[in-house]
Amino acid sequence: MKIETGKTVHVHYTLHVESPTGEIVEETYGAEPMIFKYGEDQMLPKFEAALLGLSAGDKFKIEIPCADAYGQEEEDFFMEFPKSEFIDETGEFDEDLFAEGEVVPMQTPDGHTVQGVIAEIKLNSIVIDFNHPLAGEDLFFEGEIVEVS
Repeated sequence: MKIETGKTVHVHYTLHVESPTGEIVEETYGAEPMIFKYGEDQMLPKFEAALLGLSAGDKFKIEIPCADAYGQEEEDFFMEFPKSEFIDETGEFDEDLFAEGEVVPMQTPDGHTVQGVIAEIKLNSIVIDFNHPLAGEDLFFEGEIVEVS
């Protein structure tokens, strides 16, 4: 059976950034394959387009330039918040919990939860990066189709 709109696709892959042999940032081998419904905007459009017509057992290599993946990192997505917004129930700021590189869930004014990464801790504020973690990266997938149903 070939991949087409509405089919459930199971894939194993390794995702590299910068080059086909660059840093591995995600891998499904050794775990359950990734499963998605083709044509329902669950995956990057270029990723899906490259899989169209493939069948179980087929291997693939897909290169997705930054502009077609998550775009460039945007300065506007770095936001500064006063430390006072992060005071715990004891009235203290937890330096261990809020360290550079830590992921913090935040709530938008309309109630949605978004993930940010602490980019910088200043004397009285915290800078949080809300860019996608792969923004600014060219993506290189290599994998195989496990099942199409």
